[in-house]
Amino acid sequence: MAIVKPVDSYRHQGLRKLLVQNIRQKGIADQQVLNALETVPRHFFFDSSFLEYAYEDKPFPIGAGQTISQPFTVAFQTELLLIKKNDKVLEIGTGSGYQACILAELGAKVFSIERQKTLFDRTSKFLPVVGYPTIKTFFGDGYKGLPTYAPFDKMIVTAAAPYIPEALLEQLKPGGILVIPVGGNDVQTMTTIIKNADNSFTKKEYGAFRFVPMLEDKAKEV
Repeated sequence: MAIVKPVDSYRHQGLRKLLVQNIRQKGIADQQVLNALETVPRHFFFDSSFLEYAYEDKPFPIGAGQTISQPFTVAFQTELLLIKKNDKVLEIGTGSGYQACILAELGAKVFSIERQKTLFDRTSKFLPVVGYPTIKTFFGDGYKGLPTYAPFDKMIVTAAAPYIPEALLEQLKPGGILVIPVGGNDVQTMTTIIKNADNSFTKKEYGAFRFVPMLEDKAKEV
């Protein structure tokens, strides 16, 4: 059955404006990031039975043990990336595709990896339908990155990583930024890694967040 693009009504647009006002009040200052959140219809990424939850500033289950991230968290991670037009960005954890669309809206060239086959199949078909045909999606292990397409200007991990994968550091350009929540299954610390010109790294931490775990071996998928 063909995938049909959902409707973006005036009501949805109004709810998005209110959501963006809420996120601004919580401390997100980058106007381009806020504009992207106001542009991308978050309800497109929800089952029609749950549309009333789309514009709450909360995460929501999307199947396969994964969630669509809280809008504030999406904005926070995106702001840390300092996206410039035509930045080549690697996303670990495609999920619903919402974060990838925010990055694309900012002008990034997005490469996104998903290890859950059901989510990959659904999202890779859905993104072109809702207006984002340039996002390149891959089924694979995010811990390994995408060496064939490296190096990347920016990287974003949208799941809890118990450690910072060496492969991602290797695939980051000098001057590039990796945004990753690091820690155990309960609470993670949002972390940025900047790769310096001499291939050393500068690490900064930005407080506690909660993500679902970053899974390593796609062969273990149930």
